[in-house]
Amino acid sequence: MTAVATVRSFNRFYTRWVGALAEGLLDSPWSLAEARVLFELAQADATEVVDLRERLGLDAGYLSRILARLEGAGLVERTRSAADARRSVAGLTAAGRAAFRELDARSAEQIGALLDPLDGTDRRRLVGAMATIRSLLGDGERSGGFVLRPLEPGDHGWVVERHGALYAAEHGWDVSFEALVARIVADYLDGRDPARETAWIAEVDGERVGCVFCVRHDDETAQLRLLLVDPRARGAGIGARLVDECLRFARRAGYRRIRLWTNDVLAAARRIYQRAGFELEAEEPHHSYGRDLVGQTWSRAL
Repeated sequence: MTAVATVRSFNRFYTRWVGALAEGLLDSPWSLAEARVLFELAQADATEVVDLRERLGLDAGYLSRILARLEGAGLVERTRSAADARRSVAGLTAAGRAAFRELDARSAEQIGALLDPLDGTDRRRLVGAMATIRSLLGDGERSGGFVLRPLEPGDHGWVVERHGALYAAEHGWDVSFEALVARIVADYLDGRDPARETAWIAEVDGERVGCVFCVRHDDETAQLRLLLVDPRARGAGIGARLVDECLRFARRAGYRRIRLWTNDVLAAARRIYQRAGFELEAEEPHHSYGRDLVGQTWSRAL
């Protein structure tokens, strides 16, 4: 199936899934377009019609007919702009706001019912896929926040895959690096001491965007491993927060020092480590992952 055919097939599935093809949305008298107009008007006391049209991407005549129907039903009122009498302003009446609240509650209930069969992992996959679609198609709207959580089944494979893909794309490292990450993750899963070793996933809008591991080096020393932040989420302080979380855990677990091993080409990560108080202990050239590199050991007291 071609990309065009796949997108068209998805569109048919999704409009059916959310009930957009029904004559009245959510068993209401209002079409999807009319309900969307009510939603946009509910976000402010008054909205210039020209702004509403641009926001929704609707033909001027079509929007005018929608507003006329909603106005006739007593849900919308239109006036002239106080700033420019040539412009029309629309707003919801008290009845219009009540109609919006009812539609909004029905929509939340419907989507909740559609999500009920999915477990937590599948919900995150769904929400993350939706965020990816929006991002790739040019919608830059994101929450701006992020959350850290412990790793769950399925996350460990993501850690291996993202390290392999990103380091190949950004630094030209070969598959032997992905193999190393896979061994580190496997060792963590096989021999983890929960009291002294843990790991975190960073999420933005339900999408995995980063990770870090804190593991035992010896009885006195913890080791920070596998710090990664996806390029789409860089600049939001996620890397620094992951490192800080690792330091806090290491202190609570009773370690006296923490160390890490990195390579000098990873400048952004090195700046995060320096700001967190790590100091360079040693460095040594090596040939790994298909490249000539300089390995560095950094550490700090806890």
